[in-house]
Amino acid sequence: MNIAFIGLGHMGAPMALNLHKAGHTVRAFDLSPAATQKLAEAGVGIAPSAEDSVAGAEVVISMLPASRHVEGLYLGDDTRPGLMARIEPGTLVIDSSTIAAASSRKVADAGAARGIPVIDAPVSGGTGGAVAGTLTFMVGGEAAHLERARPVLEKMGANIFHAGGVGAGQAAKICNNMLLGILMIGTSEALALGAANGLDPQVLSEIMRRSSGGNWALEKYNPFPGVMAAAPASKGYAGGFGTDLMLKDLGLASDNAVSVGAATPLGALARSLYAAHSLSGHGPLDFSSIIQLLQKQP
Repeated sequence: MNIAFIGLGHMGAPMALNLHKAGHTVRAFDLSPAATQKLAEAGVGIAPSAEDSVAGAEVVISMLPASRHVEGLYLGDDTRPGLMARIEPGTLVIDSSTIAAASSRKVADAGAARGIPVIDAPVSGGTGGAVAGTLTFMVGGEAAHLERARPVLEKMGANIFHAGGVGAGQAAKICNNMLLGILMIGTSEALALGAANGLDPQVLSEIMRRSSGGNWALEKYNPFPGVMAAAPASKGYAGGFGTDLMLKDLGLASDNAVSVGAATPLGALARSLYAAHSLSGHGPLDFSSIIQLLQKQP
């Protein structure tokens, strides 16, 4: 297929590369020259603009930071039209950004008015999953549109779930990431407590991993430096999933909870702790660096 891929950050770049490796013709775009250069060196086609990337595309995929970026890309503003005015009717649009469900519905409504099917398909699995092509996609939209997208999604992920109508993928994603943020804080708190008592973090991690405290952070993403060589914690908390991105997602969960009248006290506390962590200058670091907020300082 001819695929336009817009947004080549830590997640988008390896996703686009996997599509290229699978034999699709990818025309990618990002505002960062450094991001596009890396993909160009890997043989991926680079478009000079987002508008040029969608010319002749059968599928358009976007992976952007926040709701305002997605709405700006597709819907435009007072100074320029959005991509919905450029995309050919019948082209499938897959937005894999994590944004507000209301924004996904707004983009989908604009697409429907022009005969352009849109699904929201946010992902879970981190940068490692993006590189390995083992991401989990949480899809919102019509079942027929998902089936059309499935051959493309399968080249980037190992698990594809149909969560419901447009916006349901986003709702599922914020539930997942709210839980992830809470689990990472709890795991960090327990490891910090153990270290303060003189316990070996690696031994304690293995004890908890095989006991009732076992969770994804202990299995795949340990926040204590040196416990897992491949985890961001052992690389100065570089790369991975940024603290500010986790803060954004926890904010989406809090806003959504208010809109539907749900109680999320732990989610709200997690958001406050990540906000404090970000304000202390840790926003660009991986979200597992939250352990630094909880550790006993020498």
